[in-house]
Amino acid sequence: MAKKNVLGRGLGALIADAAEEPVAKEIIVSAIQELNLADIRPNPFQPRTEFNEEALNELAASIKAIGIVQPITVRVIEDGKYEIIAGERRFRASKLAGLSTIPAYIRKTEDDSLLELALIENIQREDLNAIEVAISYQRLIDECHLTQESLSERVGKKRTTIANYLRLLKLPAQIQLAVRDKQISMGHARAILGVEDTDTQLMIFEQIVKYDFSVRKVEEIVRELANPKEKEEETGEKPVKKNEIGDYIELQKHLSQRFQAKVELKRNENGRGKIIIGFKSDAELEKIIELLDKIE
Repeated sequence: MAKKNVLGRGLGALIADAAEEPVAKEIIVSAIQELNLADIRPNPFQPRTEFNEEALNELAASIKAIGIVQPITVRVIEDGKYEIIAGERRFRASKLAGLSTIPAYIRKTEDDSLLELALIENIQREDLNAIEVAISYQRLIDECHLTQESLSERVGKKRTTIANYLRLLKLPAQIQLAVRDKQISMGHARAILGVEDTDTQLMIFEQIVKYDFSVRKVEEIVRELANPKEKEEETGEKPVKKNEIGDYIELQKHLSQRFQAKVELKRNENGRGKIIIGFKSDAELEKIIELLDKIE
């Protein structure tokens, strides 16, 4: 007996359908149908390059419990066979969950429009990391011959947002990988772009990883490096030189750990300066005073 259309039915019914013997059915474009996982292949234009195993296992557990909330989108590639346009994570997780079928939208698309459709749908529906989004935007511009303006219209993002993603691809590969792996945030990466020298960018990145700097702290460092004269004119303090920043940060970090408080180092062009120890309460101030009293 042919299965009923799953459109409009509960999630529990989708789980029940997965255990039934699949049968051949007429292809209906833009309707939701239950397709055999064995008849579906991944999209060669898939913008996602990394599939976190732990996240896939969590999604598989969710699918076992409540079924597929969002059907995948596929296109027909030959009789009875399909190619994923959007939803490869759900496809992979369904396999892990032991399902044999999956609900899917079936769409008609030509090969020359598949890349654009796949990239745009994945950008909008999938949790891509910032670098994967940036690569997808770049591919849409390069391979689909889109401008930033037309891309902005297609994905529903401001042109400045798209430009900010694309700038990430100018960073050294090591920093791009760190963004992809969520070792640093997109905010950190954007702050690093404030300096153009690759060696300096990598040096700042290493300090972020080592000392867990906030985005605001990185912006401050980059601002001092990018505008040394402005800093000196405003405050009379001699900014930190590029080749001194490692020692400067090391000392500041050491003092912050020693007093368990935020410490800032400032100096003027003659080498004279001051150490500022911040505190948030009277209790913190008393603790700092006790530590100072112990210094002989």
